[in-house]
Amino acid sequence: MDPKSLVDRIDEKACLDFLSKMVQHKSHSETDGERDLARYMAGELEKIGLEAELQPFDEGRRFNTIGRLRGTGGGKSLLFNGHLDTNPVTEGWTVDPYAGLVDDKFIYGIGVSNMKAGDAAYFCAVKTLLDAGVKLKGDVVLTFVVGELQGGVGTLAAIRHGVKADYFINSEPSDLVAVTMHAAALSYVIELTGDTRHLSKREESVDAIAAACDIIPRINAMTFSGARSDVHRSINRGHVGVVHGALGRGFEEWRPPQVADFVRLKGSCRYAPGQTQEGVLADLEKELVALEGRFPGLKAKLVPELIEGRPLMPPFEVSPTSRIVKSINAAYEAVRGEKQPTGAITPTRFYGTDAGHLYKELGMEGIVCGPGGRYNTMPDERVDIVDYLDMIRVYMLTILDICEVA
Repeated sequence: MDPKSLVDRIDEKACLDFLSKMVQHKSHSETDGERDLARYMAGELEKIGLEAELQPFDEGRRFNTIGRLRGTGGGKSLLFNGHLDTNPVTEGWTVDPYAGLVDDKFIYGIGVSNMKAGDAAYFCAVKTLLDAGVKLKGDVVLTFVVGELQGGVGTLAAIRHGVKADYFINSEPSDLVAVTMHAAALSYVIELTGDTRHLSKREESVDAIAAACDIIPRINAMTFSGARSDVHRSINRGHVGVVHGALGRGFEEWRPPQVADFVRLKGSCRYAPGQTQEGVLADLEKELVALEGRFPGLKAKLVPELIEGRPLMPPFEVSPTSRIVKSINAAYEAVRGEKQPTGAITPTRFYGTDAGHLYKELGMEGIVCGPGGRYNTMPDERVDIVDYLDMIRVYMLTILDICEVA
């Protein structure tokens, strides 16, 4: 069957309606709505003829939904990965975040970009192929996980249950570009302890706030040792996101005439495959030693911030010559008539995704490529309709190439 004729069979309205129904589920992380959407997706997978499994984890409190379309044999298998849980609604919305509103350009809703449009795109890609009577040699595995927003606990649970394939596509929002590398994430806490005096004797003090003002731009400008290439170094980034400073560890604020003697900074760093958490922390320590030299008497302490039950997101990398990269590049060009942007692309290269877990735990070759991104995690979150529908087409062609028609 001609691939172009298959792509033309997409029922655009049905695909938009399906995504709207997903948005209408209030699937905020770790809520009843998250579990309801997992069950809904299992039911929809069964309706189109896939094997469907609800995989419990976190002592049965959370569920992943796994669908499998078994091939006839002989082809490579392809796994799609995306999360169902969403962030909460913020202020500033002008449309109902749960209505799944569709106008002439966008589909709106909380989580529609991050990342229900990606989830729906690979579901609709498989459904369209099945409706056309296509039989494949290789298996297609559809994973609808939860807990990506807690460090990828859902995908790690799916891996422990034995989920795997020859290749994967992680459908995090990338505005349809093919992301071949992204960073690992490390959160940290820095405590700066100075020596207070009244402002009349400021020259005798060690001002913790002044020291913080010195170190913050240096951290924000950092790259880290051990980068394999300039491309790897390009996904290095230091960042300070929280600053508290005042008198003492209790941050007493009622005596502003005194020099602040304590500051706590919280931040995050991004580093590339081949670099390590230990190396990043060592580079930060060197900066703090130099800071103590510039502010005699200052004591600087650094600790990584680890949250119980929340794993660190590892880095991800795939060779641009991998079959999955070449396959999705060719599919994109067939759909859009132009070359697909491919590589360690901003801002996606600074993301953390479940692709890192599939890469680290299973050694799988894969790609990060999904609809949405430019209106991600913001009031009136939305996805361009044309991007969503084109992503379905790209996924269909990639499935046909990787899994092969029986």
